[in-house]
Amino acid sequence: MRRAVCPGSFDPLHNGHVEIIARAASMFDEVIVAVSTNYAKKYRFSLEERLGMARETLSYLAGTTVEPMGDGLLAEFCRDHGAGAIVKGLRTTQDYHYELPMAHMNRHLTGVETVFLPGDSRYTYLSSTLIKEVGALGGDISEFVPKAVLKRFQTAADGPDAT
Repeated sequence: MRRAVCPGSFDPLHNGHVEIIARAASMFDEVIVAVSTNYAKKYRFSLEERLGMARETLSYLAGTTVEPMGDGLLAEFCRDHGAGAIVKGLRTTQDYHYELPMAHMNRHLTGVETVFLPGDSRYTYLSSTLIKEVGALGGDISEFVPKAVLKRFQTAADGPDAT
C-alpha cells in the first residue's frame, strides 16, 4: 500500500489545501492529513476545531484520514504510520526554498520522500494567515474556504465577543 502524509497546521484549512490533498488522494492508496501544532504560533482555532473542520471537509475523499500529528518530528510520524511520502503543495518559489531543506532532512532521518505538487493557480495567493485576517475583519472568505471553515468563522462572529 502506498501511504502519504499531508502535514500542516490548517489554521484554517482553505481551498488551496483541499486541492492539494485531493490530488494526493488520487496518487496514493491512503493519505493521512496530519494536523500539527506549532507552539510558537498563535492559533485562531483549537486543535480539536481544526481536526473537526478537516474531517468534515475531507470526508468525501476515499482513503483519506485526518489525525493529530502530536509532538515530535514529521519524519518520525511518517515512519510510525508506514508512510513513504510527504506531500507538500507549493505556491511560489519561496515555498520551494523553504520546503527543500526540510525534505532533505526528512529523507536523511527516516528515508521518507517528499513529493512537491504545484498549487492550482487559482489559489497561489491564498494563505491561512490572509484568510484569518480577512475573515476577522468581516471580509467575504466564502470562495476561499470549505463550508465547514466558513461555518466556524460565522459562529465565532455571532458569538459573545461579536460586535
